[in-house]
Amino acid sequence: MGVKDSAEACGRCSMSTVVDVTEKRNPFEGEDVIEVEESELRAVSRHVVALGELKERLNDWAQAVTYGR
Repeated sequence: MGVKDSAEACGRCSMSTVVDVTEKRNPFEGEDVIEVEESELRAVSRHVVALGELKERLNDWAQAVTYGR
């Protein structure tokens, strides 16, 4: 693992710290929270999905050209 051989690579320590901090209080308490229905979120994010698919296809094409597959 390199320089930090004694540290855990799984991230369990970080998760424990996050859980310890959030158990004591609600981070959204006293704050205004915006809630969006899943169907509304999907409707406004279609372009993000389409661009992600386009990016994946372009990456596949570039990889095929680069490595001759």
